[in-house]
Amino acid sequence: MKSIRLVLPVSLLLLATGLTAAPLKIEKLPPAVQKTVKEQLKGATMTGLSKEVEKGKTQYELETKVNGRGRDLIIGTDGTIEVIEEEVTLDTIPAPAKAAFEKASTGAKITKVEKVTKGSVVTYEAIVEKKGKKKTEVMVNADGSPAK
Repeated sequence: MKSIRLVLPVSLLLLATGLTAAPLKIEKLPPAVQKTVKEQLKGATMTGLSKEVEKGKTQYELETKVNGRGRDLIIGTDGTIEVIEEEVTLDTIPAPAKAAFEKASTGAKITKVEKVTKGSVVTYEAIVEKKGKKKTEVMVNADGSPAK
């Protein structure tokens, strides 16, 4: 009975937010998604695979490591890669984006930088951690302007 009490609040939270995730095996995926996952695992190590339903839309999240860096992909039910999040170094992003992150992190530490590609749109995200405070996510476009 105790385990049911612990699981139930998490399930309710996921339902309330409209987001659900469940660990999966490649063999259980739709054929088009299986194909994309297998292609994306060439030269990568899978660290996670889940099915997500958000606002009625089903997607699959493939979490990988490539050359020691995180790379997550959101894949549609038709096998199309909808979003790629790649961990990068601060020095590899465009100078205006880097300057925006440095300005946002004054007195703090940038702990992670990601390049996020949605179709042809590329944005950058940084996790900024101030001493003794919560981590904050900062999102900018290549030109350093705030991203949505």
